[in-house]
Amino acid sequence: MNRREEYKRTLQGKRILITSGPTWVQIDPMRVISNRATGELGHKMAVAFQQAGATVTLLEGPVNTPLKTGKIQVQKFSFYDELAVLLKTELKKNYDVVIHNAAVSDYRLKKPFHAKLNSDHKDLTLTLVPTEKLINTIKRIAPKVFLVGFKLEDFKDEKDVNTQAKKLIRQAGCDLVVANTLKGGYKAFLVNREKILSHSASRSELTKNLTRYLSKNINADCGA
Repeated sequence: MNRREEYKRTLQGKRILITSGPTWVQIDPMRVISNRATGELGHKMAVAFQQAGATVTLLEGPVNTPLKTGKIQVQKFSFYDELAVLLKTELKKNYDVVIHNAAVSDYRLKKPFHAKLNSDHKDLTLTLVPTEKLINTIKRIAPKVFLVGFKLEDFKDEKDVNTQAKKLIRQAGCDLVVANTLKGGYKAFLVNREKILSHSASRSELTKNLTRYLSKNINADCGA
């Protein structure tokens, strides 16, 4: 039996929800605050999990290159509030795994402008306030789901990776964290409640390691 056949047998019948891409928050009816997330990793994971036998739903932000495949259900969002509503709705559908990979806006305007701002302003101050951490709501709505969170930081070393990942595990109830960084090229670590499990030097390698982990552990861990 080759590895792909092993994964397919193990993930067959599993339902996986993935959030991916950037989110927007409104400045005025024409302008938004966004980030540089491309959705590439979310696409790779969605395809890999589907090929491994899972039924996959992708909540996809405003990416430049949308995922196009009839084998994966894709639901679109652009704004933070749209993702919040979609996520709340989907979490009531008894998923086995949630991969919260979207680059969610950490701040929003305290008072968005209801009319387009005039471009003649010589000076403009925008007052920002924190958004609710959507990852902290997932286990409240679906306490039995296996939750994979993402932590993007400029980590100092592997000890810092472990510390930051464990913090997210405690805060959000994650079962697994992908601690990744863009410092010196892409790197990612899989971290569970005990230790760092693996290191990946690319998004493709991370996808393989995550698929392997879920294939070996999801039956035992899901709903535990």
